[in-house]
Amino acid sequence: MAVVSTSAQHALEQDEVQGLAEAVAAVGKRIGLPYIAASADISSPHPLLDREGRPLAESLFRWLDPELRYWEDPGFALRLAIIQACRVCAEPFYLQRGQLASWRHNGALEAVNEQETFDGFGVEAAILVPCHLPGGVIGLIAWASADAKLPVAEIFQQHASELLTLTLTFLSSYRDCSTRARMEAPPRLTPREIQCLKWAALGKTDAEVALIMDISLPTVRFHITNAARKLAVSGRSQALYRAAMLGYIGAAAGPARS
Repeated sequence: MAVVSTSAQHALEQDEVQGLAEAVAAVGKRIGLPYIAASADISSPHPLLDREGRPLAESLFRWLDPELRYWEDPGFALRLAIIQACRVCAEPFYLQRGQLASWRHNGALEAVNEQETFDGFGVEAAILVPCHLPGGVIGLIAWASADAKLPVAEIFQQHASELLTLTLTFLSSYRDCSTRARMEAPPRLTPREIQCLKWAALGKTDAEVALIMDISLPTVRFHITNAARKLAVSGRSQALYRAAMLGYIGAAAGPARS
């Protein structure tokens, strides 16, 4: 079996990512939403780059207002109200007549609709697909149009699943290709370690956790210290943060109380 060099493998990955970016642009044209904005991490000012190192917003994706170089403005994501929805909604949604909606009733989107006024910078219709990646990273692809009469709700029903798959594949591949970090399997925590962390995440002290779980105080501290060691962090707060990012704690209030 031929062995592929690291540089050759990276080139293959770059080609794959470039092909996915082209698919993102192509599907937008096909469904009538040709203007595209994309980010691999809405908390980062760094734009998505093509294989030559140019921003995809310049080389492949285009926006309604060519003068709006949003990828050069590090504070743009914080000012854009629609980005707030991506922080609380992990499924595709669409913008029509200044309101956000999805393929089901979504309380998070309704809350955003009540609190935010959407300045779409010329966007009259759009489908947005958040991509919640490991480590608390949120990516996003938005397909947009300036046509207020576009039946975006119908387009959403027909193509949201396709756009979701493409977004997950593209942004996950881009992240893996750009970071080039050594991937490791998550550590395995025991049920007792997870239970102690969940109660700690609810604000309970070690003594309170010991009382609730009917174990000794040193045992609680042992479980939390051992979990921190496995998670390669130091201290209680870092262990809670890391465990939350890996999905061990989740919605701690519900599982812990049950």
